[in-house]
Amino acid sequence: MLFFSTTDVSAMKSNGPAADGHDSIRISLLTCAPGEEIYSLFGHTAIRYENPSQGIDVVFNYGLFSFNTPNFILRFSLGETDYQLGATDYAHFAAEYAFFGRSVWQQTLNLTEREKAELIRLLQENYRPENRVYRYNFFYDNCATRPRDKIEESIAGKVIYPAKPQDGSRSFRDIVHQYCKGHPWARFGIDLCIGSEADRPITQRQMMFAPFYLMDAFAGAQIENDSIQRPLAEAARLIVDATPGTDESGWIFTPLQCALLLFILTVGATIYGIRRRTGLWGVDLFLFSAAGIVGCALAFLASFSEHPAVSSNFLLLVFHPGQLLFLPYIIYCDRKGKKCWYLTLNLIVLTLFIVLFPLIPQRFDLAVVPLALSLLVRSVSNLIVTSKKK
Repeated sequence: MLFFSTTDVSAMKSNGPAADGHDSIRISLLTCAPGEEIYSLFGHTAIRYENPSQGIDVVFNYGLFSFNTPNFILRFSLGETDYQLGATDYAHFAAEYAFFGRSVWQQTLNLTEREKAELIRLLQENYRPENRVYRYNFFYDNCATRPRDKIEESIAGKVIYPAKPQDGSRSFRDIVHQYCKGHPWARFGIDLCIGSEADRPITQRQMMFAPFYLMDAFAGAQIENDSIQRPLAEAARLIVDATPGTDESGWIFTPLQCALLLFILTVGATIYGIRRRTGLWGVDLFLFSAAGIVGCALAFLASFSEHPAVSSNFLLLVFHPGQLLFLPYIIYCDRKGKKCWYLTLNLIVLTLFIVLFPLIPQRFDLAVVPLALSLLVRSVSNLIVTSKKK
């Protein structure tokens, strides 16, 4: 979530929680409902600090970033995006979420006065200008994992999380699909970019990168200290009851529907070309250039990005830079009616991909199948047309 307004937290430095002489201070974990933008589909997490005696009600938020950062898209692709800790008045925070139709739940933390003082100290230290910026990683170091880590660091004891969900019962892709429900194009785009690493079973702790998984974990967690246990947090309660905005965009084609339509048109054009004994180089120009451009993006991510989950992407068997690199040769063979060795090689690779599809250790969006078949059909077409001309 984007937050641009901040509040002065210097007032908290002279008077810590223990200075009040009574436990009037409340520190809570806030969990925010997903939004419609792709960067907000997974919700958001923040920490709320309330000190009525000092008139303080502030939210610490590790999700501050700006699209206006120089080379933002490139840096995000490379995994070099810097987020930072921000602080804002709760009233502004709640109003912003209510405006965008995103509800907020609060779990008051069951901390001792000493633990509250330590947590506020950690947040104040982290809020210092030289400390507030951090290297963001969507799966491993984000706006949900940072609050969890600071809360755990402040506790005099060990946090024991509930047994479920069990380690290995989810993968990163499973959770991505869960939160992309109703957003097929976002799911398709993410599935293109993340590779087989995202399909490995993950631990319960790794699942907490998603704010609602963190909220559920806190709901059943216990703090153990000297064999005495106490709940980490109170039951979640709704503090911003917002009605999500209605989607007025109407019905749109899904990636699978578009891919199937493209496949049907490709088959139709190929049949026409075979009957006319022509290569239809314009069709190949469109298909292979599109596949090559996507392949360049995937190869760039796999080779240079710091995101661990974008490496080892088996989609590079279908979409790779070679589709663009050898495009002039493909068009030349089409126009001259010559057999293209590259399309023969492409046919073999695509056939293996389709046949071994269920065995590849990576889950693909089903839209990939008709897209791969479209490239395969065009590769077969070259062999058929050139064989008829002999």
